[in-house]
Amino acid sequence: MASWLGGLGSGLGQSLGQVGDSLSSLTGQISSFTKDILLEGAEEVGDAATELHVSNSRLREIESINAAQKLENDRLKKVCSDLEEKHEAAELQIKQLSIEYRNQLQQKEVEISHLKARQNALQEQLQKVQTAQLGAGVLPAATASASYVPEVRHSSGFKGDDMDFGDIIWSQQEINRLSNEVSRLESEVDHWKQIAVSSKVQGTNDAEQSEICKLQNVVKELKQNLSQEIDEHQHELSVLQDAHRQKLVELSRRHREELREYEERIEELENRLQQDGVSTDAMDDSKITEQKRKAQSPDGGQVEELRVVKDLEEEIRKLNHQLSSAKAENKNLLKEQEFAKLEKIQIAQDYEKLKSDFDALQRSVAEQGALLEEQKQPQSKTSLPQDVVSLQQALLEAENEIARLSSLNQGLEKELTSAQHKHENILSSNTEDQNSEINQLRQDLERKEHELDESIAERETLIAELEELDKQNQEATQHMITLKEQLWKQHTETDSIIKQLKLDIDCERKKVSELETEKMKAIKELDSQKEKLSHCSYALNDLHITKQQLQDNIKDFQEQLRKAHECNSQSKKEIEELQQRLKEREEELCVSLSKLTEKSNEESNHTCQDLILKDREVEIAKLQNDVSENKRINEDLQKSLSNLRIENGKLMAAIEELKQELSDAISEKKKVHLEKDTLVEALKMEKRQLESELNETEKRLLEQARNYEKTIEDLSKARSMDTSALQLEHERLVKLHQEKDFKLAELKKTIEQMELDHQETKEMLTTSLGGQKQLTDLIKEKEVFIEKYKNQALQAKQELEEYMKVSKKQDVLKQNLEEKDRSLAVMKEENNHLKEEIERLKDQQSRSTPVVEPKTLDIIIELESEVTQLKVIKNNLEEEIKVHKKTIEDQNQATVKLQQSLQEQRKEIDESKLQCQQMNVTHERLFLEKDEEIKNLQKTIEQIKTQLHKERQIIQTDASDLFQETKVQTLNGENGNEKHDLSKAEIERLVKGIKEREMEIKLLNEKNVSLSQQIDQLSKDEVGKLTRIIQEKDLEIQALNARVSSASYRQDVLSLQQQLQAYVLEREQVLAVLSEKTRENSQLKTEYRNIMDMVAAKEAALVRLQEENRRLSNRSENSSQDMSRETIQNLSRIIREKDIEIDALSQKCQTLLTVLQTSSTGADNGAGGVNSNQFEELLQERDKLKQQVKKMEEWKQQVITTVQNMQHESAHLQEELHRLQAQISVESDSTSRLQVDYNGLIQSYEQNEKKLKSFSQELAQVQHSIGQLYSTKDLLLSKLDLVTPSVATAATVSQLSGVQCSPPEALSEESKLLQNELEQLKKKLQEKDSTIRILQENNQRLSDSVATASEIERKSQEGTESEMRQIKEKHDVLQKSLREKDILIKSKSDQLLSVSENLSNKENENELLKQAVTNLKERNLILEMDIRKLKEENEKIVARCREKETEFRALQETNMQFSMMLKEKEFESHSMKEKALAFEKLLKDKEQGKTGELNQLLNEVKSMQEKAVTFQQERDQVMVALKQKQMESSALQSEVQHLHEKEQRLNQELERLRNHLLEMEDSYTREALAAEDREVKLRKKVLILEEKLASSSTAVENASHQASLQVESLQEQLNLVSKQRDETMLQLTISQDQVKQYALSLANLQMVLEQFQQEEKAMYSAELERHQKQSAEWKKKAENLEEKVVSLQESLEEANAALDAASRLTEQLDIKEEQIEELKKEGEVRREMLEDMQNKLMNLMNSTEGKVDKLLMRNLFIGHFHTPKNKRLEVLRLMGSILGLKKEELDQLLSEEQRGVTRWVTGWLGGGAGSKSVPSTPLRPTHQNIFNSSFSELFVKFLETESSPSLPPPKLSVHHMKPLGAAGTGKTSSTPPNSQMQDSPVSGVGRRPDANPFLAPRSAAVPLITPASSSGHLLMKPISDALPTFTPLPVSPDASAGAVLKDLLKQ
Repeated sequence: MASWLGGLGSGLGQSLGQVGDSLSSLTGQISSFTKDILLEGAEEVGDAATELHVSNSRLREIESINAAQKLENDRLKKVCSDLEEKHEAAELQIKQLSIEYRNQLQQKEVEISHLKARQNALQEQLQKVQTAQLGAGVLPAATASASYVPEVRHSSGFKGDDMDFGDIIWSQQEINRLSNEVSRLESEVDHWKQIAVSSKVQGTNDAEQSEICKLQNVVKELKQNLSQEIDEHQHELSVLQDAHRQKLVELSRRHREELREYEERIEELENRLQQDGVSTDAMDDSKITEQKRKAQSPDGGQVEELRVVKDLEEEIRKLNHQLSSAKAENKNLLKEQEFAKLEKIQIAQDYEKLKSDFDALQRSVAEQGALLEEQKQPQSKTSLPQDVVSLQQALLEAENEIARLSSLNQGLEKELTSAQHKHENILSSNTEDQNSEINQLRQDLERKEHELDESIAERETLIAELEELDKQNQEATQHMITLKEQLWKQHTETDSIIKQLKLDIDCERKKVSELETEKMKAIKELDSQKEKLSHCSYALNDLHITKQQLQDNIKDFQEQLRKAHECNSQSKKEIEELQQRLKEREEELCVSLSKLTEKSNEESNHTCQDLILKDREVEIAKLQNDVSENKRINEDLQKSLSNLRIENGKLMAAIEELKQELSDAISEKKKVHLEKDTLVEALKMEKRQLESELNETEKRLLEQARNYEKTIEDLSKARSMDTSALQLEHERLVKLHQEKDFKLAELKKTIEQMELDHQETKEMLTTSLGGQKQLTDLIKEKEVFIEKYKNQALQAKQELEEYMKVSKKQDVLKQNLEEKDRSLAVMKEENNHLKEEIERLKDQQSRSTPVVEPKTLDIIIELESEVTQLKVIKNNLEEEIKVHKKTIEDQNQATVKLQQSLQEQRKEIDESKLQCQQMNVTHERLFLEKDEEIKNLQKTIEQIKTQLHKERQIIQTDASDLFQETKVQTLNGENGNEKHDLSKAEIERLVKGIKEREMEIKLLNEKNVSLSQQIDQLSKDEVGKLTRIIQEKDLEIQALNARVSSASYRQDVLSLQQQLQAYVLEREQVLAVLSEKTRENSQLKTEYRNIMDMVAAKEAALVRLQEENRRLSNRSENSSQDMSRETIQNLSRIIREKDIEIDALSQKCQTLLTVLQTSSTGADNGAGGVNSNQFEELLQERDKLKQQVKKMEEWKQQVITTVQNMQHESAHLQEELHRLQAQISVESDSTSRLQVDYNGLIQSYEQNEKKLKSFSQELAQVQHSIGQLYSTKDLLLSKLDLVTPSVATAATVSQLSGVQCSPPEALSEESKLLQNELEQLKKKLQEKDSTIRILQENNQRLSDSVATASEIERKSQEGTESEMRQIKEKHDVLQKSLREKDILIKSKSDQLLSVSENLSNKENENELLKQAVTNLKERNLILEMDIRKLKEENEKIVARCREKETEFRALQETNMQFSMMLKEKEFESHSMKEKALAFEKLLKDKEQGKTGELNQLLNEVKSMQEKAVTFQQERDQVMVALKQKQMESSALQSEVQHLHEKEQRLNQELERLRNHLLEMEDSYTREALAAEDREVKLRKKVLILEEKLASSSTAVENASHQASLQVESLQEQLNLVSKQRDETMLQLTISQDQVKQYALSLANLQMVLEQFQQEEKAMYSAELERHQKQSAEWKKKAENLEEKVVSLQESLEEANAALDAASRLTEQLDIKEEQIEELKKEGEVRREMLEDMQNKLMNLMNSTEGKVDKLLMRNLFIGHFHTPKNKRLEVLRLMGSILGLKKEELDQLLSEEQRGVTRWVTGWLGGGAGSKSVPSTPLRPTHQNIFNSSFSELFVKFLETESSPSLPPPKLSVHHMKPLGAAGTGKTSSTPPNSQMQDSPVSGVGRRPDANPFLAPRSAAVPLITPASSSGHLLMKPISDALPTFTPLPVSPDASAGAVLKDLLKQ
């Protein structure tokens, strides 16, 4: 980790250093660039032409640099994109590689674990082989194998895991930070963009420029930061990759090393196996040693074989370990199965109990039903029915619960059986696989044993050969060679065998890996089964709760049953009494009836009886109808059960009244033996009373009516039917009643469900209606929009037509313009012709008057100057022609572009309107101007014609005079004639030049015409601009023509040059603006594309939502509306179960995580198997992490895209950096050169100054010598004849005069010659000193005169110098004025540029608005399409809704029909009942013999019933039809209301949209008017500025012309020397300025560098602080996490302990319950046994009291003598206690003897204080016959058992329980087993404080040997923990009892 952090830190440092370097270089470049710009601004060149040239050259350089930078930009962009792609690909590859390496590592670790297991298994095999060999009696040779303990490296996964996770977390946090910074930067960029936009709209030009500069600086800074961050990120990625590679390399190296170690161990095991095989041979030690000596070389292969065998043994051990773990798991599963079976048995028992209870309840119910049926009178029926109904309901609920429990039980049984099957399958598969592997290993072992046997046989032969070798040494050598060959062969064979074994091992590894996978599957299935078992346990808990509830319910039911039994007993008594009364009444009735029949027989009038019977039958029919009505009423009144008890009392009163009435009726019947009329009246009275009572009880209960019916039926049936038939009918009716109740309940449920469904459908309909309303609103809005757009389209069409008309008008105007231009061209040609004629006339005049006029020279000079000027103009015009050609080409290109833009401009008709109006105005102005120009030209032509006429007349008159004068002048001056010839030739040249110029002007005019035609063909936008340019060009051409004729065209030339410069500047500025605008356009396009993408994404999201809505609607349509409550309840239950499962799984995951953490932190106690489990859990977690990583990768890709965008921007910055670096390098070179040049100039200047000084000295000397020579000349001329050497002096004088006349340039050369001559002269003068001395006086005079002459010359020079100074001052003033004018021109041009920029900005804004409008239109079209789709979908939904409504209506109709059917069925049941009654009556009548009349009555009843049925059907149909009509009418009303609402909404939306349209149009018109006003104002401003420019340019031209004239005059006066001096001075001043500027720039650079260094330092310090803070935070987080991990581990351990404790408690509880039951049974048996044994003991005690055994006394006596003297007192005390002596008596006796009594006997009998230390052995139940023997025998046997050596009894205390965690981790200790057995209980507790010592398993809690009886005797009790157990001592058989006792006492 430290190394990795160090690498990261170094990488960061490097990246920061790079960033600092790049920053410093960038800042330097920026500062140099700004200084260059300032210097460029500061540089001022004297001439405007040179300034123009410099600016042009700079522009060209900048353009070339720009082009190169663009190319570099493109190249770098491509490189950047390629690098980004490569980076992404590399990242993906790295991820894939890391995943592959992880998988490989896991596979390798799994293989290592398999190899370890194999090694363990092989070691176990080896040990087994060794034990077998030891058993066979062979000496153990391979002690090393036993002592060899293999190193077990617990590979805790790959160590880089923690690092990798840390790296990932760190990288993710870095990514988050970078993404946050990116988002912050983007927000800042957006903010600045908004500010820029607002400032563009609102602020002034200067403010905009400043803000733009600020924003550019901010953007540059942000880009720099971004580039820094990207560099850092890339560096971090590279560091991470390097770290990853290093980890992979380390892991692969470790893996290889481990493989090598395992291979070496396998070889060692094979070698040891071979050694074992060798050791089995029973050889002599000498032979073995000899053989070892002689066969050391071939033992290497056997060692390898032993290693292989050892490895195999280790693998076998591992497999056995796995088998044992699998067996343990199987045992656990079996235990769980047993628990499940026990639970199942308990459930079955509960179920059986419940069934028995239910059967008992059913029986009791049946008894109650029978009792109720026996009740014939209504009293019993009033008291019991409520209890019966409640019992029945309870029974039904109990049945339902029992059914549910049985279903759950069945499900549990199925799950248990399936789990058992699965478990058995897994076990079988595991056992089969393991058996197969074990068989294979056994086969391998058999093979090895076979090979060992072979090797043993070979060894025997070798031994024989060795014996022969001992005898014969010579033969031994040959044998040795052969042996060596054989051994080599064996070695090769063993190698091949090893290879095969390796292959076998690989195969076994694969199998083991498959086994592990299967094992993992089994573990997963076990987990699932455990989860199921947990669910089962939950279900069992629920069942227990329900069982308790059921038990409570059963108790309640039992109480209710008791009450019911009591009620039944009471009711039975009452029924018996009532039956007795009934019998008495029936007897009385029979007597009365017999009497009546007798009387009726006696009487003749049978007719009265028939009438009475008929009346009764009619009354019965009425009563039946009333009963049916009562039934209907009772169905409605079933809910009012609470009022039943109150009504029962009333019914009882009514029944008592009925009883009274019955008694009255009987008494009346008795009385009416004679009076039949009275009988009929009584019956009528009874009938009335019954009717009144029925009317009262109609609204209350069904049972009352049934009681009435039953009383009537009983009265009628008592005559004929038996009680059994009545009981059957009663049962049937009860059953029918119950069925009806059930049906009613079901119907109610169905009705409730239907109502719920109806409500749901209503809610669905309301929601769909709401959605439809929204959709309809949207549709209305869209329709209004469509109408608006249609209107707009119509308006657009009309406007298009108008614009077409306007364009036609424009074409007509263009044609007129072209005609005007042609006429202008014609007029110009005429003007040119006239000018040519005027010039011809002037030529004629000049020719005619060459001698007369003296001004010809001036004219010639002027013409020459004009010619030169014309040449300059020609050059300028040629340049202009080239420029115009370029502009024509540009315009052609622009025409192509404009043709493309024309298509877009058709959409922009609003703007073209305004432009057309403006164009019309401008055209009218042009026409007016052209007309004025034509008039002016006509006037000028007329004037020129008049002038021509006048001149011709003048020429005719003056010709003769001129001729005469010419003659005179020719004679006088020939020189003038020569000059005149020259001037003629020059004039001819000038004329030719003028003609050529005129031809060029004509060509230019023609080109202008063609240009105007091309301009007319151009777009409407550029026509105005071009017309202005043409006007300016026409004005310029006129000015040129005027200047050609006039003398002031030098000013025109200057103005043209200035205009050219201005145009070039304007063009450059326009180009720069264009480039900026194109750049802005591209940026806006990209932004627009991004926005469009966003819009598209939103639209796609809308589409998805719509599709989801459709799906939902489809689902809602398809989904069954008849979902019942039960399914919902089931679903909720399932969801709850799933939630519980999820909670359990989440808890499990948390526990697994904590276990993983603990396992990683703790010592590597677990074996390889545990690692594999941990690995699988880790893999699962890795999958989850992978999903998270995928999400993070998606997010990272988004971040990468943003970073890529930023990288693209950084590429531009890098290119700018490169460019600036190149510029800096160039400028540094140029500065170095300039410094060199400057140094050279300074040196040359100093040399020139020295030379000038020397020259001035020489001049003075020369002048002096010249004066002397002049004097000598005069003398010598006078004395030529006398002196001969004067000739030489004359020559020298002539030479000196030549020297004087020669220019000063030759002085330096001729001065040397003069010096030589002077030397010669000095020599000659020395010879002739005499002559010179004579002439000295004359020389003095001459020198005086020369001095005066030199003074005069000096004065003249001083005057000239003062004049020069004055001229210079004037020149400076003029230059200053020129500069001021230039500054004014520049300011005006800047203003013009700003205005043009504003115009272009406005145009761009207009274009953007147009684009936005088009986009809006397109969006509107898309929205209209969406609206149409939505409309179609709405229509579909409406159709579906209608279909649903129809379906709903159909369902309602079917429901109605079903209800009608139900009513019909009920009616039929009623009719059937009535038929049954009628049949019964028929039977009765048949018995009485009245069948015919009954048949008639039955037929009538049937007909009436049929009629009633038909009437009911008709009524039902009418009702159904009515309901249908009502439904339809309601539906129609709802539709009508819906349509009305739709209309209202549509109207509202129409009005709203109209208002919106009007507002939009008003806003558009306002904006258009404002734009027009702005344009008009701007144009006015432009015109004013142009006028000001023109005036200022004319003023400047005048001033410059005057200045140029003065300068020319001054230049003529100036000498060549002054020119040279001025040039040197200028160079000096320029170089000094440059030096100053460079010094300033250096100082600025130094300042900037210092600032940047400070900023960098601050940056570095801030970053260091930030990193330190981050590291501190990370440390804190790590500490917190560690603390959390520790706490989690503790909580996990506690939870595990609690879980283990809970599981153990449950197990122990279950076992304890079983044990308690068993112990209870045993306890009862033991009690009986105890009582018997106590009786026997009592008998024995009674029989053996007062007796002492001889043997015991003898032993004591012998023991007394054997014991030492100190301890004999104890023996005596023991004897005393046996004999029954008291303590006081014994003490007295012993004190008399004064001997110490020992306490050794107390250790056996338990007498006194030492009874606690008795080592009693528990008696087994087989030793019950011992109780019959005497106490002494028991004591002796006890001593024998204690003396005999036996194993120590196991300690079963709670403290000695081994904790569960330390089951397999106990390390081998060197202590003997005794010490282990006698460990203190404190140590166990101290080791594991978490393990609860009270949670002991069954084996520890229950004693192994069950006690024979629970009596109070010490010998009968088991070993308690308080009694110490002695270790067994080996006693020799010779030792006596005394020795044994001594040993015991010692212990």
